Amino acid sequence: MFSHIFLGVSDFDRALAFYNPVMSALGIKPRFCERERPWAGWQSSRGPRPLFLIGAPYDKLAHAPGNGQMVAFDAESRDLVDKVYAVALANGGTSEGAPGVRPEYHEHYYGAYFRDPDGNKLCVVCHSPAS
Repeated sequence: MFSHIFLGVSDFDRALAFYNPVMSALGIKPRFCERERPWAGWQSSRGPRPLFLIGAPYDKLAHAPGNGQMVAFDAESRDLVDKVYAVALANGGTSEGAPGVRPEYHEHYYGAYFRDPDGNKLCVVCHSPAS
């Protein structure tokens, strides 16, 4: 469905220090990192897409997180949701909602919400029943 998702960041090194461990915890592998541009991308599938990208805004204006936008990463287990949430907070993220069941979405929705150091809102979610 998606070609790529790009999130703007204001401090590339700080963002990379946050996203590298978060993506690693999710099992998403780095595809490239160009500090001189600056931008970096990760890829979880065998093909060239979809990609998750971070970098300086193309228009060279200051990054500003949006209200209402969020990127949600799929997790294979509730334990992985817990792990990624802990990794995010340990690497400069801030909580927007601790891991837990959110039946208002569906009976098995187990998610956690956090913001990266630039204020971009992220989620990690497992849609499977507890094992």
